[in-house]
Amino acid sequence: MQKRETFGSRLGFILISAGCAIGLGNVWRFPYITGKYGGAAFILLYLAFLLFFGIPVMTMEFSVGRASRRSISRSFHELEPKGTKWHFWSFFGIAGNIILMMFYTTIAGWMFVYFLKYVNGSFDHMSAQQVTASFDALTADPVTMTIAMAVSVILGFAVCSFGVKEGVEAVNKKMMALLIILMAVLAIRAITLDGAQEGLKYFLIPDFSKIVDNGVWNVMYQAMSQAFFTLSVGMGGMAIFGSYIGKEHSLLGESIHVAALDTFVALCSGLIVIPSCFAFGVDPGSGPPLIFITLPSVFEQMPGGRFWGALFFLFMIFAAMSTVIGVMENIISCFTDLFPNLSRKKMCLYGTIALLALSMPTVLGFNLWSDVQLLGSNILDFEDFLVSNNILPIGSCIYVLFCCLKNGWGWDNFMAEANSGNGYKFPAWARTYCTIVIPIGIVAILIMGYITKFFA
Repeated sequence: MQKRETFGSRLGFILISAGCAIGLGNVWRFPYITGKYGGAAFILLYLAFLLFFGIPVMTMEFSVGRASRRSISRSFHELEPKGTKWHFWSFFGIAGNIILMMFYTTIAGWMFVYFLKYVNGSFDHMSAQQVTASFDALTADPVTMTIAMAVSVILGFAVCSFGVKEGVEAVNKKMMALLIILMAVLAIRAITLDGAQEGLKYFLIPDFSKIVDNGVWNVMYQAMSQAFFTLSVGMGGMAIFGSYIGKEHSLLGESIHVAALDTFVALCSGLIVIPSCFAFGVDPGSGPPLIFITLPSVFEQMPGGRFWGALFFLFMIFAAMSTVIGVMENIISCFTDLFPNLSRKKMCLYGTIALLALSMPTVLGFNLWSDVQLLGSNILDFEDFLVSNNILPIGSCIYVLFCCLKNGWGWDNFMAEANSGNGYKFPAWARTYCTIVIPIGIVAILIMGYITKFFA
């Protein structure tokens, strides 16, 4: 059996865990959902749900990983009481990671394409209609889509093939450092644009009437779901990174550090996008097309737009690939725990071949298979629904109940693991809150997700 690898530093653990959480949910979804549901008032709700829901769930997932020293494929087996069936969730957790990569690598590929388009000046002097046509032409081209997707798959597994310390940790450290630098540069440019002040006010000064205008319960649901999904909890992604660290530091503190970095990136993304939209009279709540259709029109109107557009999509590449590498590492670890005699490099080779094949339905779902509809959605949206509206919330609930209930791992075992080491301690009084309130919140997200999908 292979010796389990570890991170080279605490900073590496925090950056990689944050890198897995930081992704398109932060830099794509957060700006437009904030723009749509009330700006600063929405952000306050989001931060409250992140603190009272997201961080406790992350701490529990870290604890399961560190105590078991295994990925989701074996962690429940190691900790569950004999005769219980908590380990059944491991199959869904592994499936969730694979499904996520089946569509996420396609979106990551779009970032590479758009970066190259800005570098070679393809968007120069384009009208808004031409920008829309350019995106439609990209998705209608299965060859370009396949090549772009393959780039993200091959790069991700190539990094993972060098191991946890030399590959995943080393590359993610550099990507996160560059991502933060790029964000700072882009944010400064955005907030110094003529007309950006109104966007800054919208983003930073709460106006609670905006919540009423958008429906209080609807805004609360959106804020709660964003708080959960931004941390990527429920599928074992945080558990695997927990399994790579020692017991020198308590896990509530580590969760706070990861969540703080994740939130910092989300807020900076909002500072980039929302003031830019206000400066050029563009709706910041224009939904998923914001990144690929709306923002290119903004950059075209901006002095030096070609440079700023290229910089923005380089930033998007780092954000997307940090998640791709993190989730791929989770998948590799799952199969390493199941097949310990198989080397990491062979695992990465087989993973590359398998994921290239499994990602093709998503690519073809925009062109050759565009007539295929699953629950009224195209293939990518259906896969996203499976992960975001089902596996993530259900998995989060499983981790919480596993750590709280007597027929699971149990509260005492969880507290002993979470509070081992220096740092913030998980409060003993929170048992009832974690056992009842958090699961109710998660079930509310699950139900509202179905209502939004099928009845909105």
